Amino acid sequence: MFSSFASKAQFLMDMIDTTTRLGRGMISMYKHYDALRISGYMQPQFQYASGKGIETYSGGNFTGNSNNRFMLRRGRVKFDYAHYNKRNLPTVQFVFQFDGTERGVNIRDFWGRVFDGRWDVAALTMGMFARPFGYEVNLSSSDREAPERGRMSQILMKSERDMGAMLTFEPRDKAHPLHSLKIDVGLFNGQGLSGPADFDSNKDLIARVAMKPRRINRQGWLLSAGASILYGGMEQFTKEIYTMGQAVNGHPDFTVDSAVTNIGKIAPRHYYGADAQFVIPNREGSTQFRGEYIRGIQTATRERSETPGVIPVTPAGFAPLYIRNFDGAYFTFLQHLGSEKHQLGLKYDWYDPNTDVKGKQLSNPLTTHLSMADIRYDTFGFGYVYYFNENMKATFWFDRVWNESTGIEGFEDDVDDNVFTARLQYSF
Repeated sequence: MFSSFASKAQFLMDMIDTTTRLGRGMISMYKHYDALRISGYMQPQFQYASGKGIETYSGGNFTGNSNNRFMLRRGRVKFDYAHYNKRNLPTVQFVFQFDGTERGVNIRDFWGRVFDGRWDVAALTMGMFARPFGYEVNLSSSDREAPERGRMSQILMKSERDMGAMLTFEPRDKAHPLHSLKIDVGLFNGQGLSGPADFDSNKDLIARVAMKPRRINRQGWLLSAGASILYGGMEQFTKEIYTMGQAVNGHPDFTVDSAVTNIGKIAPRHYYGADAQFVIPNREGSTQFRGEYIRGIQTATRERSETPGVIPVTPAGFAPLYIRNFDGAYFTFLQHLGSEKHQLGLKYDWYDPNTDVKGKQLSNPLTTHLSMADIRYDTFGFGYVYYFNENMKATFWFDRVWNESTGIEGFEDDVDDNVFTARLQYSF
């Protein structure tokens, strides 16, 4: 269809009389917008949950009296413009993407990029774009086999995007000795799109070093890998800072530091991650393995472990901050089933927001500073993806979720919060 459209458009341009003012104007406009590309995708889906009103990271929480729903998970339209030089290499790129669903319309990407035109190895990006941390955060929702990113990715990198600037080293000449290397280094506000504006002067430094896919044998096996770091934090507007220690009974618990000098200091948010992807081509399709591990220090509140989008407050004033050691990972296995149209997916992930406390050590929140935000979750997902063509696919996926048994009321045993998703994706 696009080939036919392009040939017809070129035919029309060839028929224009460039000796007239109108003709010259049309040719100029055609050449000017020839580098503009419009793309998008839509993901209508049906979901069934094992309990009513469950909290879930499979597309958002269910309403109180519902255990099933139709929803438009994503509706993206993207405008991408690039200007090319005489060597057919991009000099400037501009991207605007928005997401429209029954829940409203939001901007997802709005950034510009300028390429160095001398050595062809660097680029500067500014605006609203995905943080350069890890693999899953930067894997497009249209390309991902599982319906959603893992719990860890959604909590640590809520909305994936942030406002900032990034310098990229990526040689564009295939003959360059470092062509397979990509390095991103950027400064970002920190709270992502979960808040209306940056609420402090501190910025997050995010960097990633990645080896692009490389053949490692004659059979065409491909290996890629990366390492990431986020070094940042948030200003402490409160003097009450909680860190893990021991309670009077000797059990792990938060202890408070209420020194007035805490106000104005930076509470840490430090992430360290590593990821790898391995692809084995088959006669009909491929076998793929992906894995990523992240650990570090997270600053949040008592009830939630995600980065606050605004300054946390209570009726009494600024809310206390809680600093936790965390870790998490995911492992994905993908296998085509005799054809590139059929694909099996298996995924296991975990997220432990507080590695200093386990299970029954999490007692009733009325007698301890620990809360639901300190509970570890493990998820095993499996599903089937059918590719009708390059513009349409269907996904059938089930997530089995386990939380550790605790002493917290309602979480003494595993909560019934599993979700089945049936999704169609249309793209253009």
